[in-house]
Amino acid sequence: MPLPAELSKPVRMTAKETAFNQVQSWIIDGTLRPGEKLNDMEIAKALGVSRTPVRESLQLLETQGFVKMYPGKATQVTEIDPDAINDLLPPLAVLQALSAELAIPHLTDEVISRLTETNERFGEAIRGGDELSAIRIDEEFHQIIVEAADNPYIHSIVGNLQAHVRRQFYHDAIVLREQSYKEHTDIIHAMKDGDAGKVNGIMTKNWLTAIEELRALRG
Repeated sequence: MPLPAELSKPVRMTAKETAFNQVQSWIIDGTLRPGEKLNDMEIAKALGVSRTPVRESLQLLETQGFVKMYPGKATQVTEIDPDAINDLLPPLAVLQALSAELAIPHLTDEVISRLTETNERFGEAIRGGDELSAIRIDEEFHQIIVEAADNPYIHSIVGNLQAHVRRQFYHDAIVLREQSYKEHTDIIHAMKDGDAGKVNGIMTKNWLTAIEELRALRG
């Protein structure tokens, strides 16, 4: 089970949170591949924590569908179901659209500035052909909106759905298009104008287009 030797150390996080975030990240980006058996001792050593928080993090990852634990036998990374994206994206699109609506009353110049700057980096990544960076920045853009909505329940549900979508995107090597950058720009303008109906429609389209892209990719 090869793991990276050098890791950045997160600050102000419990050992359990550190283990959960890092192992989830490894599963999402393919460092830990589908079907791979996980060794909690090796993970604990790599992260510089004890085995207990690693085991606790694996239990949480199992409840979220990233690993499967077989008591007394093994813990394995779950396989990727390519068709799961059809179940993941529609509810995520609805929650992201709702977040954009709820964020409108909380908009500040700082939030608008962050969205604009992030979207420009997103556009540069697309035009530069840096697909992985584009995926990460796209998620960063939407996360700013979710945080601005200031609804902890939406934040929690979106976080879980987003993690599974990110794994699907890594697996299928989705290429985000210039159109997505333009839709982000329209989302920012609609939010600034306080047009909840318009921002809902654009945001929903922005997410559901990804299903069409995946279907085209798979032929």
